[in-house]
Amino acid sequence: MTSPAQWYETHRELLDQAVRATQARDYWSAYPESPSKSVYGEDAAPAGERAFTALLGKPFPIEVPGATGTVSTERSPYGIELGLSYPKADPLALVAAARAATPAWRAAGPQGRAGVAAEIIKRINARSFEMAHAVQHTTGQAFVMAFQAGGTHAQDRALEAVAYALAASTRMPATAEWTKPQRGGDPLRLSKTSTVVGRGVGLVIGCTTFPTWNSYPGLFASLVTGNPVIVKPHPGAILPLAITVQICREVLAESGLNPDLVTLAVEERGDGIAATLATHPDVRIVDFTGSSDFGNWLEANARQAVVYTEKSGLNTVLVDSTDDYKGMLRNLSFSLSLYSGQMCTTPQNILVPRSGIETDAGHRSPEEFGADLAAAIDKLLGDPKRAAGTLGAIVNDGVLARLTEAGTLPDVIRASAEVADEQYPGATIRTPVLARLDAADEKTYTRECFGPVSFVITTDSTEHSLRIFTETVRAHGALTASVYSISPGVLASAREAALDAGVHLSENLTGGVFVNQTAAFGDLHGTGANPAATASLTDDYFVTGRFFTLQSRHHVPATEEV
Repeated sequence: MTSPAQWYETHRELLDQAVRATQARDYWSAYPESPSKSVYGEDAAPAGERAFTALLGKPFPIEVPGATGTVSTERSPYGIELGLSYPKADPLALVAAARAATPAWRAAGPQGRAGVAAEIIKRINARSFEMAHAVQHTTGQAFVMAFQAGGTHAQDRALEAVAYALAASTRMPATAEWTKPQRGGDPLRLSKTSTVVGRGVGLVIGCTTFPTWNSYPGLFASLVTGNPVIVKPHPGAILPLAITVQICREVLAESGLNPDLVTLAVEERGDGIAATLATHPDVRIVDFTGSSDFGNWLEANARQAVVYTEKSGLNTVLVDSTDDYKGMLRNLSFSLSLYSGQMCTTPQNILVPRSGIETDAGHRSPEEFGADLAAAIDKLLGDPKRAAGTLGAIVNDGVLARLTEAGTLPDVIRASAEVADEQYPGATIRTPVLARLDAADEKTYTRECFGPVSFVITTDSTEHSLRIFTETVRAHGALTASVYSISPGVLASAREAALDAGVHLSENLTGGVFVNQTAAFGDLHGTGANPAATASLTDDYFVTGRFFTLQSRHHVPATEEV
């Protein structure tokens, strides 16, 4: 057995580095993102694939409190047969087991809990190739993206959450001696102890597109601040989080702790377990990524809990002018195509003034800009192999329905098309659709079309674009915004508009950084400043809302050592 304190000493250097990285905000990563033999070893890739294949067609090896049968709901967007099943737990048994496991976890202290968490992440990293296949065949991400976003980048996000939680929960000294001088007598002396106490049972509700990247911050922030966690995956993407919970339970047991500190809650589609758990009086923290409808419902109904949501929004690009037209088109075309637009950060609304834009390639009207952007997408996706690696596969029927609906709009600039994948003939792969709208068509562009659907919207002027951007994001939310302009005045106005709207802004991205990608330790994701998200990982509230610090004090007799 390895105690939590021993795990902390084992990983102390890494944890110290991570805390420093959260303060510096420069590039730093603990887990290499390249699925290379030179990084992970000759056998890592085939061993990971074998481990994934060995799971298929069988019950997943994990225990849950109060098991009441099994669930099998996943299908691969790449067309392979998964055949996995998972034990279904009684929600009340999960909550009871979580509460019973809490006292020993609280006694482990912030450093001990951080040490256990760091060991969990280390073991997740060791299974990165297996995890990549699990992410690929549940979410539809292409393999390299699944390895990075679903694997190492998610692990960085987990470690970042551990670092923030450790720093916040150790800000106050655990012990202190208090002495107050008294006139004509001995001083008053008190010995004080401060203990970090978790808010209560945490519930992490996973999504179908980024089950690890979006779930790990809440999972690890809750754990390190002293809370047990129930992990409720989306029915379409259970395996990545089941592997995660399996590793958590393994490390907890090896640490002499109750593995029911982390449990798995699966359901048949439509069972509503998330709502049942989220409103249980003992569930005091809810982390959710998904639709605005359910996110809003959680915020309104899970009144006993602190609720962190990441919902949908209208990610917006303002195009005014550029001195690198080809670079702008390349950057935008990749941003619109990556993972078939199935990212909460993918641009949807591209605002272009009616008078057109000035570029280093000459003046471009909105119509010419739309045609040029469509041509850039065609060029990017012209090779079927590269297209499959960029687009991944469509994760659910709702995305296909929105794609079909957008294709019926009156002015489609670029129609969607099917793409064949040589390795996976059954894969559901589609290229993006690009449609032209007018600023008056607000009923269309103020509704999020999650997936590979984007609109080139003609506005009266750049000033009009800025007003539309501010008003729509304030009303409907967004996780990203972008502006292209060579005018310092326009850039200054865009910054002010982004502050008013409450969204992060990217300016003139033309190289290898894209608006829909964020890096742990360096970038901010989610703000809490608009309806799309209630907090950012880097906000104190995201961590401090998960725990209390309680004090115990007693007199120290004059003869007792202080």
